Amino acid sequence: MNKLTARQEQILGLIRDAIENTGFPPTRAEIAQTLGFRSANAAEEHLQALARKGAIEITPGASRGIRLLERLADGARLSRFGIGQMSLPHPDLAQFSLPLVGRVAAGSPILAQEHVTANYNVDPALFTARPDYLLKVRGMSMRDAGILDGDLLAVKKADSARDGQIVVARVDDEVTVKRFRRNGSAIELLPENPDFGVIRVEPGRHEFALEGLAVGLLRAWG
Repeated sequence: MNKLTARQEQILGLIRDAIENTGFPPTRAEIAQTLGFRSANAAEEHLQALARKGAIEITPGASRGIRLLERLADGARLSRFGIGQMSLPHPDLAQFSLPLVGRVAAGSPILAQEHVTANYNVDPALFTARPDYLLKVRGMSMRDAGILDGDLLAVKKADSARDGQIVVARVDDEVTVKRFRRNGSAIELLPENPDFGVIRVEPGRHEFALEGLAVGLLRAWG
């Protein structure tokens, strides 16, 4: 990675802090507000410079589509998006195997054998917690969190979540990836794309089950 200016180091630190504290990167507007820039365009210029120097990767069209990049000893790229990411496959890092879950049939357990389409060997150090399975993401409802169609979401089984966490949830017979929020007695599942609506789960009106928490994201590059 090319040498960064003091301002670029400051912005890189801001991105790291946001990811560690909230689980996702900041928007351009948030960077501008924190650092006193007059507009989000100034933040965008610094982000583009960081991308050219190989410090980050930017997902076009996503307000939070910023990934921290590091170089491994063998030259492979490691991308960290709050919840760790790396390119697949990378056999030198393989330490344990995770089942990949494809489309989930209505009403059946998410880890039912018929849903497992493959297994991937991964390095557990990539994740904030050890995942139990990978789920293939379908659709673009979480685009602005940098989670895209075809990505493999690393999921740790859990039966509870905090507000703001990205979860895999079952609502009636549908499995979805969304950001979790409680609103009184209801649960709201929030997209990260303005083209999609909030899913509101009302007690007694919907069947709801938390399938797990997102702890990582794998994307095949190239």
